[in-house]
Amino acid sequence: MPPKFYAHTLPGRPKEEWQPLDAHLKAVAERARKFAEPFGAGEWAYATGFLHDIGKYSGVFQNKLLNSATNETNLESITGNIDHSSAGAQKANALFGQGLGLLIAYAIASHHSGLLDWISNGACLKKRLDKKVEDCSACPLSILSHPLKKEELPFSPDKNRVAFQIQFFVRMLFSCLIDADRLDAEAFTDTEKNSFRGKFLKLEQMHNILSRDLQMLVAAASPTTVNLHRKTILESCITASLGAPGFYSLTVPTGGGKTLSSLAFALKHAIKYNKQRIIYVIPYTSIIEQNADVFRHIFGNDVVLEHHCNYQLSDNNYTAQLATENWDAPLIVTTNVQFFESLFQSRTSACRKIHNIANSVIILDEAQMLPVPLLKPCMEALKELVTSYKATILLCSATQPAIGRSPVFSSGIENVQEIISNPDQLYQELQRVETKIIGSVADEVLGKRIIGYKQVLCIVNTRRNARELYEKIKDSVGAYHLSALMCPAHRSQTIQEIRKQLKDKKVCRVISTQLIEAGVDIDFPVVFRALAGIDSIAQAAGRCNREGNLQGKGEVFIFEPENGLPVGFLRQGGEVTQGIMRNYEDLLSLSAVKEYFLQLYWRNNDNLDKKQILDDFREGAAQAHFPFESVGNKFKLIDQGMESIVIPFNEEAKGLISVLRFGAPSKEILRKVQRYSVQVYPQVLNKLGIAALEMTKSGVYILINCDIYRHDIGLDCNDPVFRDAEKNIV
Repeated sequence: MPPKFYAHTLPGRPKEEWQPLDAHLKAVAERARKFAEPFGAGEWAYATGFLHDIGKYSGVFQNKLLNSATNETNLESITGNIDHSSAGAQKANALFGQGLGLLIAYAIASHHSGLLDWISNGACLKKRLDKKVEDCSACPLSILSHPLKKEELPFSPDKNRVAFQIQFFVRMLFSCLIDADRLDAEAFTDTEKNSFRGKFLKLEQMHNILSRDLQMLVAAASPTTVNLHRKTILESCITASLGAPGFYSLTVPTGGGKTLSSLAFALKHAIKYNKQRIIYVIPYTSIIEQNADVFRHIFGNDVVLEHHCNYQLSDNNYTAQLATENWDAPLIVTTNVQFFESLFQSRTSACRKIHNIANSVIILDEAQMLPVPLLKPCMEALKELVTSYKATILLCSATQPAIGRSPVFSSGIENVQEIISNPDQLYQELQRVETKIIGSVADEVLGKRIIGYKQVLCIVNTRRNARELYEKIKDSVGAYHLSALMCPAHRSQTIQEIRKQLKDKKVCRVISTQLIEAGVDIDFPVVFRALAGIDSIAQAAGRCNREGNLQGKGEVFIFEPENGLPVGFLRQGGEVTQGIMRNYEDLLSLSAVKEYFLQLYWRNNDNLDKKQILDDFREGAAQAHFPFESVGNKFKLIDQGMESIVIPFNEEAKGLISVLRFGAPSKEILRKVQRYSVQVYPQVLNKLGIAALEMTKSGVYILINCDIYRHDIGLDCNDPVFRDAEKNIV
């Protein structure tokens, strides 16, 4: 009888219950093929799955496996240092030829380490292909034969984009393999965990629920101008959902009901064209929390997968916890950071989910917030999802960025279908504010003007300016401060107080950084906005007369701070706005917004791929030599370099701090701690030093001098050194 080979053992259980290696390879191949079939790469994924673990046919691996089971030792601790993936990568390269074979080899060689660079000083694919591997000739010949045709790619190559297309395909193949491999291992080794997966409502059920709720909402709404327009916008989205898959835009002013209207579009479109899921991508966690709560109210707590760094799933929602691993859920609400970084990362945990982005409806809320320094790579990813992976993408915004293909922006998107038949007319009819440019204003004068209003919001560009301006009004009635120097829990508490003051028609004067501009449902009759990009000014205007309850229009005053504009992108946006001011009477008109983005992109044309991501892919594309790990390290929507300080803000925070001090914090604890953390630059951290901070064994900083954390402004960095360090922090 030929010897038995195993993929996984069950310690303490007889060999008859272990998983045979050939069964694992076949199961992974079948799962991977199913995952890749929506984008025509089923046979590619099948071959990748069959070859991925043939290195486990080596005697060395099988002996280690037997030893781990006999001693009831964790398998990874014993076999983790045995390279069982290089053999499959080498075999793929030999079977399918250098070039196309390399595409499969990347996925196989990387399925435990993360996507490798072709060549580097550390681990890389070239070294894996050149190394001598353990003898695995016991692998049956049937596993090494596949119907994959060497000359066929599952997408149509575009000579201008082929480098990006090929590396993106490798990522998709890699994602299919990782998810298939992990799911099959889980199904064998942890059947209870595996049984919780996929227990969500179907899209058809969700569509029925939403349709019922929307009918009730429309019927109950009073016949105001705003509500009548919301009904028309909803009807336009439902009609547009019948159109062919591709790119769509929804240009609707703030308060036009685009959240539910876009979801109605997505559900109906997904059902008509057999899409797998809906992914709602949002720039700020504050908007995510608001939108996810709306969706939960409609569908229930267990249907919506909210996935971002600040959200902690409840322990009893195990199905959703598992779905964060691979996005196997019908409705996902996530951030720009989570979405786009996953499409460029090399880590297995980030890449596992991306095959489930294919054949989905993707809603980009606040589309103007796409990061300018990474705009070109982001555009390429969106285009590839639509052209090769059957996604439909809906760009939602009150201020649509000019990302259509044009002489100014040659990398833009073509054939974007606008859902609203006449966006300019809709803007005019829903316009609820009047913008007034008041020039340069000293803080002293600005403070007095603010105190002259009963309810007023002033938004500035930096933490420092917010703190200094607040100091000038703090002794007046109803004065509030909002900035990222307050931990998120503190900000949420303050926003709730502000909402109550407004609802009760009491005095309320708020100084805030731009964190209040998007996703905070708040309504002031008067807003002051420091000079910034028109998109930011439009967001500020969305906090003014939001519900249209004033007799006339709300007032938005645009001023230039006495200390001028901060350096960097904020200054660029403000300077472009100044140019638009000279040529457009209505700064927030759609034509002014379009001109703003065209000038902004033209001005930054050399920096729309500031980190040269696309150049990195093109450099070795002819030989399929890609720097996956290097690009993953470079592609960051939020530059790192800031440190967190945990604030003992309330009893929950103090309890979490106790865990940080006396135990090894779990991921769950670290997520919860983020609600009580303030981000500062290293020079600020150093200045605070041991007199104010304690560093735990796990490297987490805790504030111990609570005198420098004020109930009104948060962390009080009033020392001149702190102010200088923070002068450009927003």
